[in-house]
Amino acid sequence: MQNNIITDRLKLDILTLEDHDFIMLLVNSKGWIEFIGDRNVHSTDDAIAYVNKIMNTQNLFYWVVRVKHTNIAIGIISFLKRGYLENFDIGFALLPQFSGRGYALEAAKEVLLLASKNPGYYPVLATTIPRNVSSIKLLIKLGLHFEREIEVENARLHIYSN
Repeated sequence: MQNNIITDRLKLDILTLEDHDFIMLLVNSKGWIEFIGDRNVHSTDDAIAYVNKIMNTQNLFYWVVRVKHTNIAIGIISFLKRGYLENFDIGFALLPQFSGRGYALEAAKEVLLLASKNPGYYPVLATTIPRNVSSIKLLIKLGLHFEREIEVENARLHIYSN
């Protein structure tokens, strides 16, 4: 996968250790905690360890989404192979103050376009909990459709596919 992606309004840069402060902010945001879960990242050392773990995991791509003209980090797009899924999974999360502006749609479209050029990534899946209505709406806008429900670690997840 490509390290840097440019869209009309955004720049997606592959995650680096320099992003640890932003990651600590994002993973402790209300939406992340509610819909993704607490990652127990509460200090600089926790954030550095979390970023290191991501960077050293095979088949895991994590881009920091930045507003192009300000270079402000506003969210992430992930693309990874989960152990409980047969295909790669796309994910996204934005800081709450940047939601509802089409940024996640714009960034995720580019990652899906990139993935579509590699047959090994097709079909792309996405997982969400059933009550995450905003993510479900975005997945549908991205052209994904509900495929099935699974249970992972006592949690119900909906799987979407393109």
